[in-house]
Amino acid sequence: MQFKDRKILVVGAGKSGLAVSRFLVGKKAHVTLTDAAEPAYPGKELERLASEGVDLFLGGYPAVNRAGFEMVVMSPGVPLTTEPAREAAESGIPVIGELELAYYFARAPVVAVTGTNGKTTTTALLGEIFKESGFKTLVGGNIGLPLVTEVEKYGPEDIIVAEVSSFQLETTVAFKPKVAVILNLTPDHLDRHGTMENYAESKAGIFINQGQDDFTVFNYDDPLTVALGNQSRARTIYFSRRKTLETGGVYVRDNLITVNLNEGEEVVCGCNELGIPGAHNLENALAAVAAAKAAGVGSAALARTLKQFKGVPHRLEFTAEINGVKYINDSKGTNPDAAIKALEAFTEPVLLIAGGKNKGSDFSDFAARVRERARVLIVLGECADMIADAVKSGGFENLFFAAGFDEAVDLAHRNARPGEIVLLSPACASWDMFSNYEERGNLFKELVLKIKQNT
Repeated sequence: MQFKDRKILVVGAGKSGLAVSRFLVGKKAHVTLTDAAEPAYPGKELERLASEGVDLFLGGYPAVNRAGFEMVVMSPGVPLTTEPAREAAESGIPVIGELELAYYFARAPVVAVTGTNGKTTTTALLGEIFKESGFKTLVGGNIGLPLVTEVEKYGPEDIIVAEVSSFQLETTVAFKPKVAVILNLTPDHLDRHGTMENYAESKAGIFINQGQDDFTVFNYDDPLTVALGNQSRARTIYFSRRKTLETGGVYVRDNLITVNLNEGEEVVCGCNELGIPGAHNLENALAAVAAAKAAGVGSAALARTLKQFKGVPHRLEFTAEINGVKYINDSKGTNPDAAIKALEAFTEPVLLIAGGKNKGSDFSDFAARVRERARVLIVLGECADMIADAVKSGGFENLFFAAGFDEAVDLAHRNARPGEIVLLSPACASWDMFSNYEERGNLFKELVLKIKQNT
């Protein structure tokens, strides 16, 4: 696709919008970057963009019609119900996202990972597997690096591993990964998608354009994911933590990660040899094995990486041990199901810090697991009362309210006993108090390390 002299509107002045604007200006397009707010960046980032030729329209949106723009590129954080997207659709102007734009310029095969939980861990793990196998590998997408900034540096012999979100998949048109992975589907982002049916439909966009020469990896243990399996035209591979798949796939037999893709069984490594803890991470590892095998990776490189990989920041990240208490940062647990998985990763008594901005989730199952697994619950943020009511309805009483994040960590520290776990796994988004989950997790680590220094 040629972009020279085309008039393009980029909606959303976040990390994705800035990367897209700079990329398109490099393609000689006439770019306008717009945002309903007036964001401020350190180092005068927006001023630099303007000096490079990007027109800024901040604090509101310009009118979108054929006279003004030939294409609209939406940032994933901006819903398609906003004025620019609606006006573009009414005028017949193409609307895409950064993922679709990057795919136009991708020459390397793409392995794409989506799902409600585990995307970042699985994407990072796959990246390490491919690197260990000798591939020049780009890891990006929703994991933090906009693909469009690096995609042209990779060729047909290389690999692109992309974490993709439901928001990104809403604006794809031709996107067709060589290998697509759907890890699981549980309620999330219903404040934007409205229903689980809409949410699942957006996730299905990861494989909708695939053909018989491509692969789709599905979680056999997740009924909603299995329900999507019949929709894919690609070759399907199932993985399962709970069931031996007699018809083939990737599964656990005798506590061993086992592959059977119509060539007989092959053991990769033992489940207890994985470098990352928790049943959910075993599922992530099985998915990664399935995707890597589809891409032709040998078992030796797989085994080495599975044993060495220690996870990603803000996902069950060990922070410190103070007086026999371990502090774990799981700030990326931004929905109830993710927080449940974090609770289930530990056998020790847990002091859980939870709360933030609800994304349309129900906390009933989360509350039940808190009552089973947590000795203490500390709640804060916009939906603290909602979580507290859910756990109290089942008789849980060891509950504290924190006015702020500092107080939450201090309460956990003062109430923890040797041999216990202080776990930050909020079950909520961070947007009521922080810009993102990374900022929240970094503050948790900073506060814990300050306690350690003063102890």
